[in-house]
Amino acid sequence: MQCAECLDLLNPYHDGELLPEELAEVRDHLALCPECTRAYDELVATSHLLQDGLVRYAAPDVLNARIRSALAHEDATPLRPAFASPRWLRLAAAGLLIAVTSSLATWGTVRVRGASRTARDEILATHVRSLMPGHLMDVASNNQHNVKPWFNGRVDLSPPVPALDSTGFVLDGGRLDYVGGRTVAAIVYLRRQHVVNVFSWPEAGDDSDPSVVTTQGYHLVNWRTGGVAFWAASDLNQTELSEFVALFRHGGAEAKR
Repeated sequence: MQCAECLDLLNPYHDGELLPEELAEVRDHLALCPECTRAYDELVATSHLLQDGLVRYAAPDVLNARIRSALAHEDATPLRPAFASPRWLRLAAAGLLIAVTSSLATWGTVRVRGASRTARDEILATHVRSLMPGHLMDVASNNQHNVKPWFNGRVDLSPPVPALDSTGFVLDGGRLDYVGGRTVAAIVYLRRQHVVNVFSWPEAGDDSDPSVVTTQGYHLVNWRTGGVAFWAASDLNQTELSEFVALFRHGGAEAKR
């Protein structure tokens, strides 16, 4: 099995949807391929983070009453295929109504939920999600003069994009991402095979020095400068990540002059 084929099957493999022979092939490939194993581990980590943050909302009493009332009206005769029974259609319609209403309630309360989650949890989930295939970059370039202008009009700040290639931290591009229900800038650097995401958005408050948090094998560094909040996230070792943050802050300050 080739790596490309294995990566395409990781989601159904994780969900237990493969045929026995496909399951065996993926399992055998993962036992021999560190890169695909890393991709699978990131998929599992993302799944756990999303499950931990899942919120379920009960339908309000008013909605329940309306559904019961709708089901009680036997004279309602919606168009249906010949094979479908009236009761089956009523149950399906009720289930769809609950699902749509629940989705709208979830969407409407994302900001409430976001207030109860720490920024650390949001940054970690966003960083892990970005590592999935196709999620890392919207603009791929190692030229800061291509990456920085791309954010014009897309976010409410001009994020610093210092060139750090000579120090071993290579600019790889950038993207739009979402933290706390708002659009933020994410600048991507590479250090060997490690990805470093730098998130930034406007935030009122005094300047603060970098502080490091380690969780689930990832290091997260947070600081604030000039009314902008920054988070750097990576599985790079803490020493090198702290070195990167120092270089980024210095390079970002130089770029503003």
